Amino acid sequence: MEEFLMSKKIAIVVGSLRKGSFSKQIAKNLAKLFPSDYETEFVEIGNLPLYNEDIDTPESVPAEYTTFRDQIKSADGVLFVTPEYNRSIPGGLKNAIDVGSRPYGQSAWDMKPAAVVSVSPGAISGFGANHALRQSLVFLNMPVLQQPEAYIGNVTKILDDNGNVAEGTVGFLQSIVDAYVDLLNRY
Repeated sequence: MEEFLMSKKIAIVVGSLRKGSFSKQIAKNLAKLFPSDYETEFVEIGNLPLYNEDIDTPESVPAEYTTFRDQIKSADGVLFVTPEYNRSIPGGLKNAIDVGSRPYGQSAWDMKPAAVVSVSPGAISGFGANHALRQSLVFLNMPVLQQPEAYIGNVTKILDDNGNVAEGTVGFLQSIVDAYVDLLNRY
């Protein structure tokens, strides 16, 4: 009897909208470390209109909202990789969280296991953003990877000109992915 492996799909949501963002570069490195039976998909947040309940009606819901929600709903889990803006998450990421959580009672995020990685060129490593995002994820009923904590500081020192992480960092990133895969397998 032939055994079929069900592949799992991971939505990757990057909090930075900048084309050459450090967060996006780290996210690409993380995506390569998932097992072969996992599919990763980068989900765009920069095209989402600011959340406004007045336009989020069955008659006028923006197509970008629907596409985004469908991408999150089709995923088995969500990997968030974000910079820190003013000790919190970027506005675009907060907007994406709000868009995905509506309409009330139909959250695309519900029970999607999540991992949070914060990235910063500074030494504090996006600690504030990491914990601010976790606060929202608790409310959204998302089981979140607790350990290893993933704060990546001094990111400019670990990325080469092609956006690849230094050899010594690959093991740390792999430990994050491995722990996240364990969490996903429990759900």
